[in-house]
Amino acid sequence: MPDGVEKAGQLPGKVADKGKDVVTDITISIIDYDKQSYSERQALDVEECFTPKEKNNVRWIDVDMLTDPSVIERIGQHYHLHPLLREDITEMGQRPKIEEFEDYLFIICKMLSYDDLIEEIKFEQLSIILTKDAVITFGERPGDVFEPVRDRIRNDKGLIRSEDPSFLVYSLLDIIVDNYYLVLENLSDRIEEIEDKVVENPSPKILSKVHNLKVEMITLRKAVWPLRDVVAHMERCGSPLLSDTTRIYLHDIYDHTIQVMDSVETYRDILAGLLDIYISTISNRLNEIMKFLTIVGTIFIPLTFIAGVYGMNFRLMPEIEQWWGYPMALFIMALTAGAMIWYIRKKGWL
Repeated sequence: MPDGVEKAGQLPGKVADKGKDVVTDITISIIDYDKQSYSERQALDVEECFTPKEKNNVRWIDVDMLTDPSVIERIGQHYHLHPLLREDITEMGQRPKIEEFEDYLFIICKMLSYDDLIEEIKFEQLSIILTKDAVITFGERPGDVFEPVRDRIRNDKGLIRSEDPSFLVYSLLDIIVDNYYLVLENLSDRIEEIEDKVVENPSPKILSKVHNLKVEMITLRKAVWPLRDVVAHMERCGSPLLSDTTRIYLHDIYDHTIQVMDSVETYRDILAGLLDIYISTISNRLNEIMKFLTIVGTIFIPLTFIAGVYGMNFRLMPEIEQWWGYPMALFIMALTAGAMIWYIRKKGWL
């Protein structure tokens, strides 16, 4: 059932209950770090997210499986998140966006992965809350693309443990956009494979694959295009939660989103061209078949006429009683067919 139907009639800002049929095992991981220290643990209860931490530490709370509204409500109450914002976290299918509040920034984006088994892009909505000393991420389901970020935190690689929470948000957005390239690479391989089949052996099955790819490109475009605006807004906004270092690095993400969009548009043009090639190939094949059938029909029209004349069996037909009548009719048919084939070949029709 669409989300809009589920929430019809509910009060604004009310977090929707996903129902008893949905798995409600929420996974919460907590990472605290600064330049000198690092700790990581799985929270058994949402209250562990609110335990005291060292003053200068950055806390990253990662919540997966948004099926228990009480967890989101509790986190929202602790960090004073607006009720409409809490509702947005649980409503899937949202457009990537950024909203500024006095004490935090709220970002929604799309996390993509490619399933090789079913050859399909998987889309997951990710909500990010940036506060002055913490980052909270909410994912739809277990698993994400953030393991390289966690590895950099664990092993103190790069600047991440030396910077504020906004740099962690940059790192998360950066790995999300980098993963778009991996998805595009897989789509590129599929397009190349389909290109060969469209020319060599066009079939309705190939046409269906081209159509599916076009749908995926449209969905990918809907995920990337607004994210570009989100990153541009983060660069320009005057929020004190974003450090100068983070703003500099955000421009790199902006450039990457432009490159991804260019690739998406290029692949869309290629797919549109594949449809034209498919239609042209099918039309050419049909034309060849029609040409062959027309030539065969043209050759057999006079042969049918001759056979019809000599098949009337009138009693006073001159050749009907002669022994050479039947061979002569066959000879005339063969001569006529040969003459027509020679003429057709001379004209270049065959």
